[in-house]
Amino acid sequence: MNTKVMQLNLAGARTGGSVMGTLGTWLMILATLSMALVIGVEMINTLFYDPYEDDYFLFRLAGSLENVAIGPLTYLMFGSLLVALMMGLPLTFVTGGLGVMFIYLVGDATMLNIIPGRIFPMMTNSDLAAIPLFIFMASMLERAGLIEEMFNVVYKWMGGLSGGLATATILASTILAAMVGVIGAAVVTMGIIALPAMLKRGYDHQIALGSIMAGGTLGILIPPSILAILYAVVAQQSVGELYLGSIIPGLMLSGMYIAYVLIRTKLNPKLGPPVPLEERITFGQKLLLLKDLVAPLVLVMLVLGLLFGGIATPVEAAGIGSFGAMLVAMKHGAFSVEALKDASVTTAKASAMVLWIMFGASVFVGFYILQGGQEFITQSILSTGMSAYGILFLLMILLVVLGMFLDWVGILLLAVPIFIPIVQALEFDGLFGLPGVAGEDVVLWFGVLYLVNMQMSFLSPPFGYALFYIRGVCPPEITMATIFKSALVFLALQAFGLMICVLVPGVVTWLPSLVYG
Repeated sequence: MNTKVMQLNLAGARTGGSVMGTLGTWLMILATLSMALVIGVEMINTLFYDPYEDDYFLFRLAGSLENVAIGPLTYLMFGSLLVALMMGLPLTFVTGGLGVMFIYLVGDATMLNIIPGRIFPMMTNSDLAAIPLFIFMASMLERAGLIEEMFNVVYKWMGGLSGGLATATILASTILAAMVGVIGAAVVTMGIIALPAMLKRGYDHQIALGSIMAGGTLGILIPPSILAILYAVVAQQSVGELYLGSIIPGLMLSGMYIAYVLIRTKLNPKLGPPVPLEERITFGQKLLLLKDLVAPLVLVMLVLGLLFGGIATPVEAAGIGSFGAMLVAMKHGAFSVEALKDASVTTAKASAMVLWIMFGASVFVGFYILQGGQEFITQSILSTGMSAYGILFLLMILLVVLGMFLDWVGILLLAVPIFIPIVQALEFDGLFGLPGVAGEDVVLWFGVLYLVNMQMSFLSPPFGYALFYIRGVCPPEITMATIFKSALVFLALQAFGLMICVLVPGVVTWLPSLVYG
């Protein structure tokens, strides 16, 4: 009897699944045919009917939203974007597609000339050429096996301490951030290398996972961050100044992670046992291990030194870094035609993704701003009566929330062009008697706050990207709930670091003012 019931249930499930699949297929066919009909009718209207007359074939969509006020248009545009993203459509094409659609609905075919006007300035922006070069540099260094060597060196140096492996993971991630500036690769690679070593030593799962995720996200902040380059392009900010401004906050956060791990494991050594005596090495052997880090560290210091010293532009520094990465790979015997091909393909894929999102978001946000959206958002926020720091707090919350659903490139291109004029219109005189922010430093300061926010978004449950990066390399016994819990303490440390940057803006602005005056 039970067997028959099970068979009936399975048959019902299959029937239900097939019905839903068939319904989905027919809905897709219907949507495709409807879209084809709309496009066909609009083409006929464009080719054979005068747009300035009331004469048209069947219906005319061009200009149908011409008289819609900016308030309802805001809800329509961003509501459509939210619905499309919730349906699982890729941001790369959704923003551009919706941008083109709303340009046509609000204006006409002539108004579509806005599109090349938005894209062409980005195509001619030389700073963007640094992005594929830095991605190539990261890909080549990764294929040279430097990440494993780096962790091995730091692991041998720090393993004798309670929590030494977690500390080594954070230190290695900090050094790695200065080499690659790509978050996903850092979290996954350190998860593959460091997590098994920590679990083997009986480390607390939350400390092990949290140190990998928090350390991996440092690539957003520490130069040469790809996201910092994009922010500099969008906000028309100096890349060199932004890199300098992010160094101290990045190292501060790294130090806070390490301090937390060391203090917690000192109080309770069972959470992070030290490496057994028989596996430790002498101080002389530790010094010999450092030779493995000489080449990559020299490369990083050369690239950043040329950039900070004003000797080379970001593109030139990235080009030198890419060439140097190939030399480092040769030195480690990891350079080959196959490795070069793999690194080039990875670079092409990542760069294409970033640039397509840039083009699409530029069209979407650019059209919204041209329609008066910037003034609408600015006036709506300023009219709340909140203080400058209250508005800043609201913007920070919005960035973290957006980070739970969108990737960092999408947030940058959708939110930052709207947020920048808002913060420029405010005066930050300081809190609790502490120094404020000079008007000319506001964009730089806000840029670093934005980068710290993106770190927080990567760790924010339930959709933070780092949570799912680490899940892909975790053993089955570690649940998603454990991963969420492990992120919370480090998320709180990031929030504390963000608060320090807000209260003491000199943490961000002191180094750029020292170097650039």
